[in-house]
Amino acid sequence: MDTAPSAQPLTTTAPPAGNRRRVATAAALASAVEWYDYFVFGIAAALVLGDLYFPAGSPSAGVLASFATFAVGFLARPLGGIVAGHLGDKRGRKPMLVLALTLMGLATTGIGLLPTYDTIGVAAPVLLVVLRVVQGVAVGAQWGGAMLLATEYAPEGKRGVYGSVVQLGVPIGVVTANSVFLLAGAFTSDAAFASWAWRIPFLAGLLVLGLAWYIHTRVEETPEFKQAEQALAEREKTETASPLRTIVRHHLGTVLLAGGSFAVNTATFYILITGVLDYTTRELHMNRGAVLTVSLCVSLTQLVLIPASAALSDRVGRIRIYAFGAAGIALWAVPLFLLIDTGSLLWLAVATFVASCFLSIMYGPQAALFAELFTPEMRYTGASLGYQIAAVAGGGLAPFVMVLLLEATGTSMSVAGYIIGLSVIALLSIKVLASRARSR
Repeated sequence: MDTAPSAQPLTTTAPPAGNRRRVATAAALASAVEWYDYFVFGIAAALVLGDLYFPAGSPSAGVLASFATFAVGFLARPLGGIVAGHLGDKRGRKPMLVLALTLMGLATTGIGLLPTYDTIGVAAPVLLVVLRVVQGVAVGAQWGGAMLLATEYAPEGKRGVYGSVVQLGVPIGVVTANSVFLLAGAFTSDAAFASWAWRIPFLAGLLVLGLAWYIHTRVEETPEFKQAEQALAEREKTETASPLRTIVRHHLGTVLLAGGSFAVNTATFYILITGVLDYTTRELHMNRGAVLTVSLCVSLTQLVLIPASAALSDRVGRIRIYAFGAAGIALWAVPLFLLIDTGSLLWLAVATFVASCFLSIMYGPQAALFAELFTPEMRYTGASLGYQIAAVAGGGLAPFVMVLLLEATGTSMSVAGYIIGLSVIALLSIKVLASRARSR
């Protein structure tokens, strides 16, 4: 029978406060730069990649092809979560985080240097897909490592707050990616942007390699893992210990419930930052720079809301805050697109701001919640798998599904219905997780 383990204190030996701050800062930076690299692809997919790497067919077909490539990165994320989770539970959180950052830096820089279809033909989209797969593997490996560095160093009663510094990597990544694209577009013509300026955000991937080296040389392994490592070593003397095998045999239900609870968050998020960008600029003919600016400003509000909701979850409980956010997403799905369809920049800002508030309320406590579902010797594997299943089921396919729904139905209400359906799955999954927690 599948049961979720009881939440346990994630730090039994208190490390120095300075060490905690250094680790939390490193985890936050790792998350921010990793997500920045990941998000620049999504923005580029909505703006230029369709024409440059998939030129045949209609504009809609090009966008679908670029969004399909965007989704491929999500399909690769569980692989990164499985491999890094298994090794991270056996060999340590830090080495896997360093490896993930290195892979992401190399892949993102490679995309920035990749010739287009006009230059090397069909090899261009093939290589683009390969590099996107590497990005997916990297981000799948990164989240668990950064999240556990933060939460396993957290003081008692502040696990949610420490976990939220990793969650802040998402809005920081979005803000930075949007800012770089805005600057690239502001100082170049449309022709120059499509020709070469779009590459500038990708070349920043080289900076990730420096951060990987810093974490490798300056950050210590978590105390929680060191204790789990000793127990694991004792078990390996008498049996073959495999965190992945343990998860699949005994805790797969918990992993699937975690993924089901979070898919609506990832789907709605990627609809807002990539699907809506394509929809408003291509279908509603809104200004690209203005839409990017709205996205940037809305993302800035998450820098406050995410830690606030995480701190509240430390006081009143993770499930309660998490479920409130999921319910809010369901209720706002229809008004969200009714306001976007006005074509007004003001209503676009209002619509996406309210949606972003509910996403933040849900996202803030999520790192600590997923960490608490599993014991230390399987935590990297279990939490990563739950997160990456949600990413595949929700985020990776969401912009692609959005374009398909719009083409098939001609109304954005079909996209609202898609979000509501995922919200229902989330609320049912949360209800089961909550009932399991009460029965322990």
